[in-house]
Amino acid sequence: MTTIKLKKWDSAEHLKTEEDMAAYLDACIEEAGDDAAFIAAALGDIARARGMTRLSKETGIGRESLYKALSGEGNPSFGTILKVTKALGLRLHTRTI
Repeated sequence: MTTIKLKKWDSAEHLKTEEDMAAYLDACIEEAGDDAAFIAAALGDIARARGMTRLSKETGIGRESLYKALSGEGNPSFGTILKVTKALGLRLHTRTI
């Protein structure tokens, strides 16, 4: 019998370009409905792909606080979300549905 080793999926490992990151966030927003934690976790994936230390320096928010806020279990303020998206080079926008 062959043993198969499985690795936990980590979206951050697959977010290589800014286009990947923007498309990922768009898809997550589309799927999230009213689940704000899902969107925060998606931003956390993008932040980890970019580098949490770098993001911490750019936002002025401590690494530990970013990890917690963007874990999907935290409850980040909208101000934190805006700082993070700006530092990641992303912009939130609206459209009619």
